[in-house]
Amino acid sequence: MSESPSSTPPNPSTPADGGIVFRPMTALDLPGCQALSEDLRWPHRPADWEQVFAHAEGVVAEQDGRIIATAQRWCWGDRHATIGLVIVSPASQGHGLGRRLMNTMLEGLDGRSVLLQATAEGRGLYERLGFVQTGELRQHQGMAKPTALIGLPPGWRLRPAGANEAAALKRLDTAARGMPRDALIEDLLAIADSCVVLVDHDSAPRGFAMLRRFGRGHIIGPVVAPDAESAKVLIAHLAGQNAGRFTRIDIDFASGLSDWLEGIGLPSVDAPTTMLRGAPLADGPGAPNGPRLFAITTQALC
Repeated sequence: MSESPSSTPPNPSTPADGGIVFRPMTALDLPGCQALSEDLRWPHRPADWEQVFAHAEGVVAEQDGRIIATAQRWCWGDRHATIGLVIVSPASQGHGLGRRLMNTMLEGLDGRSVLLQATAEGRGLYERLGFVQTGELRQHQGMAKPTALIGLPPGWRLRPAGANEAAALKRLDTAARGMPRDALIEDLLAIADSCVVLVDHDSAPRGFAMLRRFGRGHIIGPVVAPDAESAKVLIAHLAGQNAGRFTRIDIDFASGLSDWLEGIGLPSVDAPTTMLRGAPLADGPGAPNGPRLFAITTQALC
């Protein structure tokens, strides 16, 4: 479930036209949800669905025993939420299922800032539901190349994250993303094959980045850093470590890292729109004197 349960969890156990039934998602639905995402050529593995559902509330639309649409939401603390993995099968599009999914996901979220990443196809619906554009992402991916390491100024160093530094990473993530996601960070740190590095200044952690299995290979994210050069140090280390393997990273376009990523062999393949409904995030990318979120965790979790 979510880190902070919502006041009104979605409970759409009602039929719609054409024999379609909307109902809450359960863990037993995950194979069907993964098959639906695979039909749309989304890269999520069964393990990726299981990981995100650990913190989610979701809904599925079912017809003749087959899942034809799905959506999930994640409530972080008592003031924030994210929505993602909003999928409608191609054969079922154009019948209002996306709006029905979103209306269900937004139930009980009044008073929260709700963040999502929109495809070009979904942006119009989200605008009609009160979301506004706040930025853009760039999805970069490809076979990572050996990457020259980037030096840091005196007093700064790059090092592996220690087992006792979870609290520091949580604080950095909260400050950069603008919402508390402690349980998510704990889960990401617990992934067996994940690699976490950080930059510190005078022994104080100032930024971090994670590399882990996701989709077709590995993903780098989140990446939190005090500035673009520090973010490059973190990313270059992990991309070089993953050289010869499929590597993905979804960055905030305003970070200015897109051209640099192209140069290290990770071309841009997609440009989702970052959208928000509700009050602006209290912190987040660009907060004065604070860490910035240069790369997100995933487009669903943000």
